[in-house]
Amino acid sequence: MRQERERLRETAEAARAAGETARIAAEDARVAADEARHAAMEAVSATADSLAATLDQMKAMEEMRQTLRDIIDLNKLRAN
Repeated sequence: MRQERERLRETAEAARAAGETARIAAEDARVAADEARHAAMEAVSATADSLAATLDQMKAMEEMRQTLRDIIDLNKLRAN
């Protein structure tokens, strides 16, 4: 009987240790997932910033094109 209780106690202790190991692994996985989520959000933000800068460059380029068209039109009027 005593040996049986000792065996059950050891089994319970092993189960508790396994549960603690699983809890730690789950917490580590949660932390890793949270870090991955933050990295993904930073990547999305960087992409949005890049797109905004590209749009600003495109607007500036279009303004330069319009200015050149205006200059060409003025030169054509002066030539006539």
